[in-house]
Amino acid sequence: MVEELLVAAATAASVGAVYLAAAARVVKQYERGVVLRLGRLRGEPRGPGFTLVVPGVDRLHKVNMQIVTMPVPAQEGITRDNVTVRVDAVVYFKVVDASHAIIRVEDYRFAVSQMAQTSLRSIIGKSDLDDLLSNREKLNQGLELMIDSPAVDWGVSIDRVEIKDVSLPETMKRSMARQAEADRERRARIINADAELQASRKLAEAAGVMSEQPAALQLRLLQTVVAVAAEKNSTLVLPFPVELLRFLERAQQPHQPQSPTPPPYGSSDAS
Repeated sequence: MVEELLVAAATAASVGAVYLAAAARVVKQYERGVVLRLGRLRGEPRGPGFTLVVPGVDRLHKVNMQIVTMPVPAQEGITRDNVTVRVDAVVYFKVVDASHAIIRVEDYRFAVSQMAQTSLRSIIGKSDLDDLLSNREKLNQGLELMIDSPAVDWGVSIDRVEIKDVSLPETMKRSMARQAEADRERRARIINADAELQASRKLAEAAGVMSEQPAALQLRLLQTVVAVAAEKNSTLVLPFPVELLRFLERAQQPHQPQSPTPPPYGSSDAS
């Protein structure tokens, strides 16, 4: 009798151990467990730690609640100003409702990936090339809104969307390079012209001062000679004043003889 009791106890313990091993589950800190009992949702998702399910009746689905980084494959499209580009992006999302992620969508990761690709192609068609290159922050917000709208019903929250790279055709790159070069050349010419205008105004003011004070021109001439002599050249170029040439020209002109003055009317010579 005692042996039968011991055998029964050992059998019950073995069965209990097997049942416990089959029913025991461990949910990690960053996971939530969704239990389906005979195909129906059973209560709220299980929290992290040790939990038990009914073997053969319950099925536990573990859902990762961490932020997922998903690259979006490069999408090729035509912008609103008829430029062919290839754009790739990255999506950061996380599950906020584990039950909805299991019940309302078959594969929430695949669904988010396909929605991101479709939204990215739509953004390319609605945007200009300049917006894709310089106004990415606004496009990122619009792309995030387009993906987040359907993802809310899946228990998924879009944390951030970033456009990584915009690939342009080689012909477009060369055209943009020529445009940038022409713009820089235009600005350089405008700066040079403005400098010439300012210099001409200063020279006009200097000429006015020198015309009032002729000695200033001589001082300027001496300063020029000193500046040229400081270069230690073997040849010294000395400017010749134009006023001296005019003086020499007047000096070389022959003096015209003065005509004799006729005597006064009615006068007579006394011989």
